[in-house]
Amino acid sequence: MDSASSLLSSSNVFSSPVPPLKPSSTSISLPALLPRRMTEPRHLQSACSKSTAASSAAAAAKTPAEKEVKLWGGRFQESVTDAVERFTESISFDKALYKHDIMGSRAHATMLAKQGLMSDSDRDSILKGLDEIERLIESGEFVWRTDREDVHMNIEAALTDVIGEPAKKLHTARSRNDQVQTDFRLWCRDAIDRTVEYIKKLQVALVTLGLKNEGLIIPGYTHLQRAQPVLLQHYLLSYVEQLERDIGRFLDCRVRLNFCPLGACALAGTGLPIDRFMTSDALGFTAPMRNSIDAVSDRDFIMELLAANSITAVHLSRLGEDWVLWASEEFGFITPSDSVSTGSSIMPQKKNPDPMELVRGKSARVVGNLITLLTLCKGLPFAYNRDLQEDKEPVFDSVKAVIGMLEVSAEFARNVSFNHERILKALPAGHLDATTLADYLVKKGMPFRTSHDVVGRSVALCVSKNCQLQDLGLDELKSISPVFEEDVYEFLGVENSVKKFSSYGSTGSACVASQMDYWVNYLGINKI
Repeated sequence: MDSASSLLSSSNVFSSPVPPLKPSSTSISLPALLPRRMTEPRHLQSACSKSTAASSAAAAAKTPAEKEVKLWGGRFQESVTDAVERFTESISFDKALYKHDIMGSRAHATMLAKQGLMSDSDRDSILKGLDEIERLIESGEFVWRTDREDVHMNIEAALTDVIGEPAKKLHTARSRNDQVQTDFRLWCRDAIDRTVEYIKKLQVALVTLGLKNEGLIIPGYTHLQRAQPVLLQHYLLSYVEQLERDIGRFLDCRVRLNFCPLGACALAGTGLPIDRFMTSDALGFTAPMRNSIDAVSDRDFIMELLAANSITAVHLSRLGEDWVLWASEEFGFITPSDSVSTGSSIMPQKKNPDPMELVRGKSARVVGNLITLLTLCKGLPFAYNRDLQEDKEPVFDSVKAVIGMLEVSAEFARNVSFNHERILKALPAGHLDATTLADYLVKKGMPFRTSHDVVGRSVALCVSKNCQLQDLGLDELKSISPVFEEDVYEFLGVENSVKKFSSYGSTGSACVASQMDYWVNYLGINKI
């Protein structure tokens, strides 16, 4: 784990197994417009000399005897109490936004210089100082201070420690209201990209599992009762399809959130000649948000992201429920490897599919986080309110949970085996070919409702004789309906039944083979 990952992994938000989100290279690259490492200007040679790292680290880490004057404290005569400071701080969790905050500040400083609102030398000082702060954070030398409240003020105050007076110009034409919105949109954009990657990995794992079990027929269930025979590949592809819709929801959300709030300031915009289109382009946004009030108060993108997370979590929970059941002695359809199982502290014989149980359990947290945000936003008045500080932890938690659920579900799929013999022995129970027999009678010209009744009486005869439909003699079938002929046996038995399905999207062998080929090609799976 690199130093940045180590630093952020110490927080509750980004503990193992999910590493901190890093800005994607495609969505946030800043061209020559925003240099990351530049030739040092003369006026910075003393301020940012070889001793800069040590001096700035000491400045960032210092613990003054009395509270530091807040950056907003000009009209205040006394400091907030310790209880208020502890209650209102957000640095304990929003430090996860540090990369995106620095990214936004680079774009903002460059725009201010171009618009004549700061000198080029001040811009260069700020960019150099931000590089140094980012280095300190990622090396673990930076100390986050609760008296500086949040990630934005920690970085801005540390920038003043590093470069002095020029840092005070960075907040020109910017408020924490639009700043946090910009940071969070950038973070959510990267979270979506990362989540989609993990969804695709699970899709690959499920399709690969299907390739390993070609031709395997399993009982299909409705109401948790035996219904019809289906190919295992067909079952697995049902989840692949659900996951593909999940990807669509995340990408749709990404399109709508990809608009830039920066420059909306507190809520009304600014009278200064800023160029919001320049900062929007530099940060990879589609365009600036059109309405400054909407820009600072909108949390639709968060609710939409949490909704997409929740639907994905529910899909994973259902997959987990299936596999927990199938791993039981009662079903015995699957055997997870030891590498994805746990034991009991008291019962030495136990082998539990714990990862999928936790997938099922963590979905509750993800759904709960959506409800938290909906409830948080439902009664808020005009523009920004401090309540909205509470929007980040549920999102951080949900993204971490869903990525973890996706990762462990793929790991489980790669380490589970299907018990073909046990499944084969289980197939005769339940008269799974009954509907296929009804279709046979329909093909003979019988109305479906009549065929339904005839097959129902045929099943009742099997129950009385404790046998299967394919075990009934032709004379016994004819005693129920004279329509039955010798060719009826081509429709009986689970193998024949599966072969007879032919509608698009059905579990028929040819249809499933075609769908498997589609997903193998779509996901770029190398068939070996």
